[in-house]
Amino acid sequence: MTRPRTVTQSRTVTQPRTLLLTGAAGGVAAFLRESLPGYGYRLRLADLKPVEGAESLVFDLRDAEAVRAAVRGVDAVVHLGGISLEDTFEAVLEANIRGTYHLYEAVRQEGIRRVVFAGSNHAVGYVPLAGGEPIGSGIPARPDTYYGLSKAFGENLASLYADKYGVETVSIRIGSCFAEPRTVRMLSTWLSPADCARLVHAALTAPGVGHTVVNGISANTRAWWDLGAARALGYVPQDDAEPYAEALLAAHGPLDHHHPDARFVGGSFTRTDPHRSE
Repeated sequence: MTRPRTVTQSRTVTQPRTLLLTGAAGGVAAFLRESLPGYGYRLRLADLKPVEGAESLVFDLRDAEAVRAAVRGVDAVVHLGGISLEDTFEAVLEANIRGTYHLYEAVRQEGIRRVVFAGSNHAVGYVPLAGGEPIGSGIPARPDTYYGLSKAFGENLASLYADKYGVETVSIRIGSCFAEPRTVRMLSTWLSPADCARLVHAALTAPGVGHTVVNGISANTRAWWDLGAARALGYVPQDDAEPYAEALLAAHGPLDHHHPDARFVGGSFTRTDPHRSE
């Protein structure tokens, strides 16, 4: 469970300039590769395969020495690397759990003080949506998959490294980050690419975050999740999924209240066959 943190609105922290972006070949990273330089960041891109960019590294999160070499000399890390959907426990263990441990050990050893961890709503996937009140980011973990379990592990690892070693992290429970919402469910869970960059920038520059968990969505009219903790970092979302509502509802109809997509935070990942995305 995340302990409450008090975050001030002061902007006295020096903005990090060189970022390591892990998982740089992925979909969310593709948006950030385009947008973060506009905030003044220089990116070091890392993935299992080459990524086009000024500085690109190929390494495996399972290789502790390669991870340490990748973080050396950067000011902060945005950690998107690992498996992004459900898989076998062994695969998730190596890429997401052991790999994230290697990342935090490297950060500690190299004296880096800020990480943005790409968490997921699937860390709390079995939290019911019924109740009417927006769901905050301080709720205990209720993972819906091995993937969600790995994200809950990442949050707890970040908390340990903040308290024990002073490595500060903002863990973002990302909803659905696509160019536009693709389903009726995403009218509630959408994080626009531009708002994703705004949230990551706030997470990198807010002072005194310790370990803070925030929900990662845009200012959606139909949002299920509360953005209070994210706004406390200085995040000001500017997008809303509502302009897409008419077309999506016409194409798909409203959510079935008996379907997992309408019953749980994790939606279809709470099924016994969750090997697919939203």
